Amino acid sequence: MRCLLKVSIPVGTGNAAISDGSMPKTIESILADLKPEAAYFAEDNGKRTGFIFFDLKDTSQIPAVAEPWFLAFDAHIEFHPAMNLEDLKKATPGIEKAVKNYRRIAHAQAA
Repeated sequence: MRCLLKVSIPVGTGNAAISDGSMPKTIESILADLKPEAAYFAEDNGKRTGFIFFDLKDTSQIPAVAEPWFLAFDAHIEFHPAMNLEDLKKATPGIEKAVKNYRRIAHAQAA
């Protein structure tokens, strides 16, 4: 299953890793093990944050994915199932069925 891993690094920990030069090498090593589909880095809520898309084959992988970030950076981790355009196209029948079956219920309850 494609997942979005959001990694937020506390400012103090990030500053120390930048100052001692370990941040780029550590992130590169973690990503080499994870083999993500894509990885993007930005600021989010005042913290250095990575948005990493990867294939989670089994939930038993979660500790192996999260622990390097916890141990190296004291990071806050979030896992989110994610879809690309092809996945969204495949989901269309299920979305249409939900709209057909439940749209009326939501509108009736709101009225």
